[in-house]
Amino acid sequence: SMGEIPAAELDAVLAGGGWEVGASLEGAPQASGAIRLGKNACYVVLAVLFDEEERVLLVQEAKPECRGRWYLPAGRMEPGEGIVAAMRREVKEESGLECEALTLLALEERGAAWIRFVFLARPTGGTLKTLEAADAESLQAAWWAGDPCALPLRALDILPLLGLANRYRRSARHPPTLPQELPCTLLCLRLLVAFANDAGDLWVLLGTAEPPRLPVVACGTSPGELRGGLRLPVLRLLRGCLRQDPRPGPLGLLGLQHRAGGAGGADGICFNVLLSVPAGGPRDAPPELRDPAFRWGHVEEENLRGRILQRLRAEATVPVRS
Repeated sequence: SMGEIPAAELDAVLAGGGWEVGASLEGAPQASGAIRLGKNACYVVLAVLFDEEERVLLVQEAKPECRGRWYLPAGRMEPGEGIVAAMRREVKEESGLECEALTLLALEERGAAWIRFVFLARPTGGTLKTLEAADAESLQAAWWAGDPCALPLRALDILPLLGLANRYRRSARHPPTLPQELPCTLLCLRLLVAFANDAGDLWVLLGTAEPPRLPVVACGTSPGELRGGLRLPVLRLLRGCLRQDPRPGPLGLLGLQHRAGGAGGADGICFNVLLSVPAGGPRDAPPELRDPAFRWGHVEEENLRGRILQRLRAEATVPVRS
């Protein structure tokens, strides 16, 4: 029955929301200390902006190692800074323009060691930086109409991001997704692990503690944990609770929460991620669980089930690139 499902929690996750991360986590690594930028974590922001003539904003690098080359506005977040605030600051410093965040386009990650938040944004004011205003942040900025490859680029990794931005603007696969201002000490993932059968029945993985809730797993900060990225704690949890070897689908981001300067100056983030566990054959029921701390909750309410299935089948989430 729906009484067994945390309907409000599922509803909030699907709407890109967040809430307080509790003290109890599923499968948290032992040496999981608070996340602090510049110490055990690096967050990078990057922005894709277009003008009314469909030209993309590019900046010419001033840093000695890539001086004169072109790139999208990007840079590191500073301790005590919000994610969107960092993106707006970098755009302003490197291009001279003010902007507004529209949505996250992608999350690129290598564990806490390096997470890049890729935004689609729109200009709202300011003056485009010219060579006369060159400084340590950038030499100049330009609206570019042609093929970016015609310019000497700092790196080619911006090309798939431009493709992603153009596709999103033509047909948005996921709703606008922006960080929620809520504190989090650790780097963790709130998991919406779904199993759907051919008949369209749907189950989600829940903790058995009362009240029922979606599992939350923390990422460790040891070198091995960092190399494993965000997928490692997910796989560890699934391997611990499923009898069969899990081969989950890709992680998709439904939302995230972060508050600058959290408890003790922590810069943790909780990512709400959606993933599916495949049937491994035409099965009517989800795979058997071997850990009594978990159970499958059957989603019977039609609207909720339809929304989760739609997000799964259309891959209507912000892509997570590991």
